[in-house]
Amino acid sequence: MFEELELTRMANALASHAGARMGLIAQNIANADTPGYKAMELPDFAEVWQGGEGMKATRPGHLTDAATGTPLARQSAGDPSPDGNTVSLEGQMVAATDARQSHDMALAVYSNTSDILRASLGRSR
Repeated sequence: MFEELELTRMANALASHAGARMGLIAQNIANADTPGYKAMELPDFAEVWQGGEGMKATRPGHLTDAATGTPLARQSAGDPSPDGNTVSLEGQMVAATDARQSHDMALAVYSNTSDILRASLGRSR
């Protein structure tokens, strides 16, 4: 029943996007000292969300747009260090905070929608 609501589908897609983004951030941080490593990022959720389908990962590390099959992960802009690495730990910390806030917002939307539906049915928690 909940999956049929546009709002809950969007909240689910936002939570999935935030989780995938956190995975890329963790990968970037793990490779912060790897010479020549290029930091990766996902586009903003607004760019990914296209009216319902959202983002899907077919397997870990393989993030693609479900409609076109094109990769969503892209190299982030940044100046390389002398060894060619483009990971900025400060930038990754900011991105991790933003991803956490997006995930928290998705959970809040889903929870509030659930509460409203329960109230409309005359049920409480």
